[in-house]
Amino acid sequence: MKRSASAVWQGGLKTGKGTISTESGVLSATPYSFGTRFENAKGTNPEELIGAAHAGCFAMALSLVLGEAGLTPERLDTSAAVTIDKVADGFAITSVHLTLRAKIPGATREAFERAAEAAKAGCPVSKVLNTTITLDKTLVA
Repeated sequence: MKRSASAVWQGGLKTGKGTISTESGVLSATPYSFGTRFENAKGTNPEELIGAAHAGCFAMALSLVLGEAGLTPERLDTSAAVTIDKVADGFAITSVHLTLRAKIPGATREAFERAAEAAKAGCPVSKVLNTTITLDKTLVA
């Protein structure tokens, strides 16, 4: 299985602009620029897209792990905060912090914690990111 996306960039780093599109068409010529990445301009940026991918991947991985334990989540609300910092040789994604709020009927605290940590480690997006990944998790009744 392969999924694809594309980007078009025109101009210099600070004054240029680009668009990002996905094979599915969900993103179609979606704008991105220096301003959307490092300031607060309207549009998207690579880190936001990585965050969305990571949050979605983690939630699906957690659903899988829970299912293997005989549990079905009612709701998994996940967010991913991606940090990009200036480093010696440019910029790098230095961390991703996942925040999970989960409603899982019948789950014990121990089973929830174990499943969440397994999903964090096993999610394909977690595996591809060469950075520190942290997780705050809350099981709600």
